[in-house]
This record gives sequence, structure tokens and C-alpha cells, in this order.
Amino acid sequence: MTYTPPVAEQLFLLRHIVRVGELSPDASDDLVQAIVEGAGAFAAGEFAPLNRIGDEVGAKWSPDGVTMPPGFREAYRAYVEGGWGTIAGPFEYGGQGLPLSLATVVMEDLGSANMGFSLIMMLTPGAVEALKHHGSDVLKTEWLPKLVSGEWSGTMNLTEPQAGSDVGALKTKAEPAGDGRWRITGTKIFITFGDHDLTGNIVHLVLARTPDAPPGTKGISLFLVPKVLPDGTRNDLRCVSIEHKLGIHASPTCVMSYGDEGGAIGWLIGEEGGGMRAMFTMMNNARLNVGLQGVSIAERATQAAVAYALERRQGARPGSRESAAIVEHPDVRRMLLRMKALTQAARALAYYAAGQTDRGEQGRADLLTPLVKAYGTDAGVEVTSLGVQVHGGMGYVEETGAAQHFRDARISPIYEGTNGIQAADLVGRKIGLEGGAVLAALIAEIRSDGGDEAALMALADAVEEAAARLLGAGADDRLAASYPFLTMTSVLVCGWLMKRQLGALEGQGPFEAMKRASIRFYLEQVVPEALGLVAAANAPAELLYSISAEAFTA
Repeated sequence: MTYTPPVAEQLFLLRHIVRVGELSPDASDDLVQAIVEGAGAFAAGEFAPLNRIGDEVGAKWSPDGVTMPPGFREAYRAYVEGGWGTIAGPFEYGGQGLPLSLATVVMEDLGSANMGFSLIMMLTPGAVEALKHHGSDVLKTEWLPKLVSGEWSGTMNLTEPQAGSDVGALKTKAEPAGDGRWRITGTKIFITFGDHDLTGNIVHLVLARTPDAPPGTKGISLFLVPKVLPDGTRNDLRCVSIEHKLGIHASPTCVMSYGDEGGAIGWLIGEEGGGMRAMFTMMNNARLNVGLQGVSIAERATQAAVAYALERRQGARPGSRESAAIVEHPDVRRMLLRMKALTQAARALAYYAAGQTDRGEQGRADLLTPLVKAYGTDAGVEVTSLGVQVHGGMGYVEETGAAQHFRDARISPIYEGTNGIQAADLVGRKIGLEGGAVLAALIAEIRSDGGDEAALMALADAVEEAAARLLGAGADDRLAASYPFLTMTSVLVCGWLMKRQLGALEGQGPFEAMKRASIRFYLEQVVPEALGLVAAANAPAELLYSISAEAFTA
């Protein structure tokens, strides 16, 4: 099926939730509209037609490297030539210096049009951020311009075979080469777009241990390790295989080997032992974009489900003998409206977080990041699953495309830190920011705006009470309650953002009618559901450990 960019919805959120005109003197309404409309047209015209071939053909590995499916090189070249990756890039290195909120719209459209392909565009801005904040002036001057333009792509290399989410267990080594450079040896796995044939160079940001570094995360440093060295010679690194995955077949997930012939040349980013701090600059950028992927794939799945429900005729409405389009049946309408409401709520959360980053509200942006990543991707999985259900038996058949949406979405709660890690981050670090003042200020603002919504106010009370308990709880109890607490908090913020949109709606056209219905659905059905998580968010860990590990085999 084709993809129609949700331009009206995107502009509405930029104007009324992000208030993008306040963020930059250059972000005029005319420019914002031109970017939103242009990005949507580009994604629909260049990337969406390649979505199916990306799934069916996928990336191909050979000893000479990874080859992308037909049409991908031309589409990527059009992306670079159109300047779509430069929107929020630093002006001094060739970027347009516009708000992240506008780049967020571009990323959403690219992800909806072709989620697997869009991952190369998602990671490079994170590499730019890490270099911009932690790299030396020499590194920034040499590497940032072509990363900002997209002429070169960037990756992040954390995971190793023996160290999944436990980054502190990594073994990749960095030895000084004696000339200010380092020699990197080791193996990294699950490296997204670790190799491909779309760009002239690939700039890997690699975590490794220097000699005599202490154990754990304190002994980790970050290195810039390019595929091609500045003198044009090939660096000592290679992709030894790619994974065969459930979905996102157009995204090569690489096993990377560094230093098979003596050591890959790299340059230190920041200070020795400062690798995790530098990498988290990239990681937090990626987590916001992964949450946005949930929105992207939910939007595509919703559009497909609506189109199918309008054309598929089956069964009759009560009191009628004529078959009706399935969109006329109450349960199908329930599913479609839920898909709309969840997608719009998650989009509002992602856009709002980007806007808070643009405003320099770092504490609130940090608090929102695990919510965006986890809730956005959970919503994406639920919505794509509902999309299969709306299609019925045909949804389980590959030719409709509904199954691809579900398969592609399923990775998003896993990578860039599983959603369980996001929940642990929320209860372990984020609710205690500034002694709890960051969360308290957010809840106070929600109360001041949403006082006439009883369920929303009850959820605000429940989140506040659970947060107070978790701040004083032991580690096991905090983690046992973390996921339901994250969901409650996410729904609270989304419900508030949905309610805020009501006051900005004018007119009675189809867009306004749909917005009012989806907002009502979210406030009247999704918010009360979250109140059902109160027991889980307040339950101690005792029940989880009341049995032995071996008992799970019974």
C-alpha cells in the first residue's frame, strides 16, 4: 500500500504542542510548513516504494561487503542531495541549525515510509551529537561535515557476544599507536548498518578498554574508527556476517571484527574512561528516535488498516440484510479508533520531548526520554498487531503488508536499551532528578491543565504516590514495579498532551472530528486502563522471588 504523510497532524502538533515558532527566529510558519510538506512528499515518493523490496530482498552479505537492495543507493543519494539530514545539524559544520523538532518530523516520515531503510538516517545524527559534544576540534573539523550532510554514515558499537546489555563486560581493546592514534581489536555484534554500499565511508563510534583501565563501565573509552582512513586506505575492520531477522530486513545488522591484521586505527573521543558519558549522548538521541519509530510504524499500519476496512465488505449491520464494509462494525471501529488514539498520543509525546530538548529543558527531556522510547515502541507493537487483526486472515498473509509492519515493529522495544532498561532508568535515576523536583513540576503542570478530567487527575495522584514510594524502596522493589510505573507515567503525560490539543481545535472538518474522537477515546478508555496498573506499580518484589529459578521449569 502507499503511504500518505500525516501533514495536518504533524503541523498541528508543531504549532500547538511544540510551539515551534518560539524555538528559532528562522522557524517561520511558512518554512515549517514547507519542510513538513516536503519531507512527507520525499518519504512517500522515494522511500515508500522500496519498503516491500527491502523486506523481500533485504541486505545481502558477501566477503566483499554488504549490498543493499535495488533502488536504495539512488534513494539515499536523493536524501543527501535534498539536505534532509542537515535540518538540525550544527550550522558551523554544514547543518541548517533548525530545531530538533523539525528533524523529528523528517525521521517520522522516513520511518513510516520504510522503517528498515530509515535506520541509517537515525544513527548518523547520534554520532554527530556525540562528536559535537565530546570530540576535539580537530576531529570535529575532519569528520562532522560529511556526517552532517549524510555523505558518510555513522554507527554505534557497544554490544559484544559476551556482553549484551551489560556494557561494562565488554572486552574490545584499544592500544596506543604512539602517534596520537589507537589500535582497536575486538568483536562487536548487532551493529546496525555496520556495513553497506550507500556511502563512501562509515564512521564507527566504538567502545573499548585502554591498557590498565579499571573494570566495569568506568574503564570504557570511546573511539572514532572509520571504515576508510583519511589517506584513502581501508582500515583494519570488516563485517564478518549479518543477522537473519524477524523484520527490518533492509537494515543490515552486522557482526564487526576489528583488528584482524594488527589493529584498526582509531582516535579517542573525549577523555580516557569517559566513553559511557560520550556514548550516552548518542544513545539518548537514538532512544528518542526509536520511540519515534514506534509512531512511524503505527502510522503506516493504521493507514493500511483503515484502507482495508473501508474496502472489505463482510457481514451486515443489525437490522440490515446487505453486507457492509467492515469499518461499519463496532469492534472494527474500536480497533481503528484505538490505533488512531495510541498513535497520536505517542506522537505527541515524542514531539513534546523534542521540543523540550530544543528549549534546553534538559531535566524534563531526560525524564521524558525513557517514556518516549518505551511507550512509543510498545504502542507501535500494539498498533501493528491490531492492524493484522483488522485485516483478519489476510493480515496473516504477507501480500497485504500488515504482517511486515508487525515484524518490523517488534525489534523496537528491544534495541537501544530494552524497554525494561528504560523502566529501570526511570525509577533508578530519572524520578530522583533534582531530588524529585523534575517529576513534581511535571505533575503540577498536568494538574493545572487537566483538573476537569477525573481519570487523568486520579492517574496523576497514583503516579505521584507510587513515585514517592519507589524513591524510598529497595532496588529489587523499585525494579519489580518499574514497568507498570513507566506505563502509568507515560499514559499520564500522553493524556495531558492529548487534552491540551482540545483547546486548539477549531472547525468541524474531518481532521477536527477525528482528533476529537481520538482524544476522547484516549482520555475515556486508555487513561482509565492505566489506573489498573496501580497494584502492580506498588507491589514489592517478594512474590517474584517466592520461588527458585529452577521452579520456572515446572
